[in-house]
Amino acid sequence: MKKVWSVVAVAAMLCLVSSTTRAQDVANGEKVYKAKCASCHGPDGKGDTAAGKATKARDLCSADVKAETDAAWTDIIIKGKNKMPSYDKKITDAEVKDVIKYMRSLCK
Repeated sequence: MKKVWSVVAVAAMLCLVSSTTRAQDVANGEKVYKAKCASCHGPDGKGDTAAGKATKARDLCSADVKAETDAAWTDIIIKGKNKMPSYDKKITDAEVKDVIKYMRSLCK
């Protein structure tokens, strides 16, 4: 019986650590987004800013953009696309993942 409770306790701790880590990832992504992305994509991801309109920034919450994979978003962030600049060497791989998690959270 003690083994069962030990397993349950470990599983609960792992879930708690995992959810805390995910929240921290989104918080880190928010910082990167505000510093690098919000000027064009806007605070809500809709691209409804002067710079966003001028560059035709995509609405991150549109059905076609939401349907893109994280790998596709990573590629766009790293390489750039159309008028969006490349962020290769400007943000880390971890920051790319975190900003994608944050951008996905904008559209819920």
